[in-house]
Amino acid sequence: MIREDVRNVAIIAHVDHGKTTLVDELLKQSGVFRENQEVAERVMDSGDLERERGITILSKNTAVTYRGVKINIVDTPGHADFGGEVERVLKMVNGVILVVDAFEGPMPQTRFVLSKAMELDLSVVVCINKVDRPEARPDEVVDEVLDLLLDLEASEKQLDCPFVFASAKAGWAVRSLDDERRSMRPLFDVILESIPAPEGDPDAPLQMLVSTIDYNEYVGRIAVGKVDNGVIRVNQAAILVNAHAPEKKQRVKVSRLYEFEGLAKKPVESAGVGSLVAVSGIAGIHIGDTLCDPEHPDPIPFQKISEPTIAMQLMVNDSPFAGQEGKYVTSRHLRERLMRELNTDVSLRVEELSPDCFKVSGRGELHLSILIETMRREGYEFAVSKAEVIYKRSETGRLLEPMERVYVDVPDEFSGTVIEKLSLRKGELADMRPFGEGRTRLEFMIPSRGLIGYRDEFLTDTKGTGIMNQLFDGYATYKGDIHYRTQGSLIAFETGETVTYGLFNAQERGTLFLGPGERVYAGMIVGQAGKSEDIEVNVCKKKQLTNTRASGSDDALKLTPPRIMSLEQCMQFIDTDELLEVTPQHLRIRKRILDPTLRKRDAIRRKS
Repeated sequence: MIREDVRNVAIIAHVDHGKTTLVDELLKQSGVFRENQEVAERVMDSGDLERERGITILSKNTAVTYRGVKINIVDTPGHADFGGEVERVLKMVNGVILVVDAFEGPMPQTRFVLSKAMELDLSVVVCINKVDRPEARPDEVVDEVLDLLLDLEASEKQLDCPFVFASAKAGWAVRSLDDERRSMRPLFDVILESIPAPEGDPDAPLQMLVSTIDYNEYVGRIAVGKVDNGVIRVNQAAILVNAHAPEKKQRVKVSRLYEFEGLAKKPVESAGVGSLVAVSGIAGIHIGDTLCDPEHPDPIPFQKISEPTIAMQLMVNDSPFAGQEGKYVTSRHLRERLMRELNTDVSLRVEELSPDCFKVSGRGELHLSILIETMRREGYEFAVSKAEVIYKRSETGRLLEPMERVYVDVPDEFSGTVIEKLSLRKGELADMRPFGEGRTRLEFMIPSRGLIGYRDEFLTDTKGTGIMNQLFDGYATYKGDIHYRTQGSLIAFETGETVTYGLFNAQERGTLFLGPGERVYAGMIVGQAGKSEDIEVNVCKKKQLTNTRASGSDDALKLTPPRIMSLEQCMQFIDTDELLEVTPQHLRIRKRILDPTLRKRDAIRRKS
């Protein structure tokens, strides 16, 4: 049976190409909101971190009705680090809307998400967004998208995909640039015409693949997926087949069933083939599991998720200030929280190295930093090590490392600096061409570890005008050693509180990270040294008061404003012998070994 009254579609794009804004307009123009209702911008980005950073982190479901057809829409993240969110939801849909910026054209993540859609043979609708930008070049971008489709070996049907031109911000879409620009109606029409209706057998035994797990503190775990065959009903008995161990089967009961309507979930008694539904009341359900008929427990194969490429150690905080700010500080708390994260994040891997230390692997620095920031806001206190790439061995025993394809758009005058810096990090220039007026687009192949800690340096070198995007490009032979940092650290000499006099004397040695009145401990890093070696400084030193006064000695001391670093900047700054102490209130960088004598012995041992 083909359900003509339903369409399931995912919106995929590179970061900042406007897909969440596009979903906003589709919701507004479909009548989901009242005319006088005040609606937040990027309404689908509901998480605090998503709204603060202006990025989509988690895939989300919504639904609109147009001309009697229910269109289930899945909004997906655009950042490469959250590619796992895109990979797993593509099994729920029959087609994708590929959003491409009318100026930037296809970018690394555009290639990644499009290739995943092609692997599943999904129908594609291309939406060229932001065509009202002054520097827009829609005709050239259409050619670039077609080149990309050819490069990805698209089928004839996929090459013949429809193109729509839009301005999501202005709220219109057209099939041709000469058409009148009124509303999103042309995009809705293309969805109905080009995205296939879901197929399935309503009389067959039940099969529903779980693609997303939501959580509600009142009803617990909520499994979201598509009904592939049969009908699912409230109070229905079913068999839950484990994705990783199909022999594990669990008898369950569907206690509540919901369908999506606008931004809400609407309770329903039953749902048929092709419906995207949410099921609650089943404990222990995971992404990739299949809900089946008790008489026919046949699981649906789950989409293979790309492996993590970067890892860091997350451990119990053992600094002198441990346990003073966090609510959850023990290894038991950390283990429970990390295992809970595995239920919803299919790209994450957690390995217990010791009772107090866990190896957490993800798709990139942003992927791991979002987890760390989320845990920090929940009241967790812990320490993390420097991010390191995950190596592999070839069949012949050669060491292999992950490689990235990096695209850099910079003003012409900075291209030489960027090429020089990335070459030092084992980057190889693959392409260089003019891009817009006065700008150059560079393409590099570089080891993933060569990009660790580089983004901050890149923004400084390009004075904030450069744009850098990266995409995992497989494993290649180890490229040799890379020196991450050319400057050492300024290390606090003693435990106490920073004072202006001590900071004034220390600032001549480098750049400080702290101002006066901050608590520090011996072995804590308070700044970046001007030289390559570490320097111990006494930032708690007070001026000795005597009866003797000299001309000018009591002038007001002027401190240079400290460099305040974000979580990502701290993660990029730390070296292999350092840790980042994360608490709900502070980020402190410290040496792994706090005692200076033991630290020097360890350095000598490592050199020998």
